[in-house]
Amino acid sequence: MITGLHHVTAIASDPQKNLDFYTKFLGLRLVKKTVNFDDPGTYHFYFGDEAGSPGTILTFFPWPGSFRGRKGNGQTVRTAYTVPKNSLGEWVDKARKAGVAVEGPQVRLNEEFVTLTDPDGMLIELFATGEHEKGLGKFHSVTLAETNLDLTAGVVGGLLGWNKVAEEGNRVRYASSLEGFVDIEAVPGGLRGTSGAGTVHHIAFRTPDDAAQAEWRRKIEHAGLHVSPVMDRNYFHSIYFREPGGVLFEIATDPPGFTVDEPLAELGQNLKLPAQYESMRGRIESVLPKVTV
Repeated sequence: MITGLHHVTAIASDPQKNLDFYTKFLGLRLVKKTVNFDDPGTYHFYFGDEAGSPGTILTFFPWPGSFRGRKGNGQTVRTAYTVPKNSLGEWVDKARKAGVAVEGPQVRLNEEFVTLTDPDGMLIELFATGEHEKGLGKFHSVTLAETNLDLTAGVVGGLLGWNKVAEEGNRVRYASSLEGFVDIEAVPGGLRGTSGAGTVHHIAFRTPDDAAQAEWRRKIEHAGLHVSPVMDRNYFHSIYFREPGGVLFEIATDPPGFTVDEPLAELGQNLKLPAQYESMRGRIESVLPKVTV
């Protein structure tokens, strides 16, 4: 079962600006400060709710000095959270006071939202649909820009089993069995997106455990799509594949979670390294930029 969105991983440039925007301005918690497992000289920041619950996690690879990417087809171009009803005016005021670019409120598919731009140009949408008391809730949706909507819909709706629930203009919305949406936006003839700061690297879907993930791996292979081996990311296990339009999808397990290597009260306070890099800690810490959490 795919129960919803697990996390979204994006690319940033300046690590301190990235930290400040997502913690001080948006109010997410830094739940893990680690490194890119494929490039240990680069941070990997995980932001989320207090426990880093699946469905709230936004992660970044901040490469200092990296060029901005170009949003376009074959990419996730918008990432959205829920916020409390009637709170959009407060978010607009907060953004203007902080010098954060903001647009809206606007309405999409009968839901009111605002769009914020982070320091690298990534678009974060806030939808006033949440029931929580304050701050950001869980993911509301992600928006994929595609040259051919039908090919991607065949994976999201057909293979992954999400239900088509709404349509407006060039946008089609699919809903998971539990919560969250994937919007597919048809942009025929649009420019292809290029990777860089301010763009999304991949999106991850939730599955409850390793057994369910193994079954999804078999289904993806049977559908004729190339899928990676299972990869241990310490805080979840992952498989990766590209949908026909080019967006990188991941299916991640809910467990073991972020308290596997530090207690809940201390999440994000210390640099955590996977076992294969622990012997290199001194060298890694010497090359990572200094940041203040």
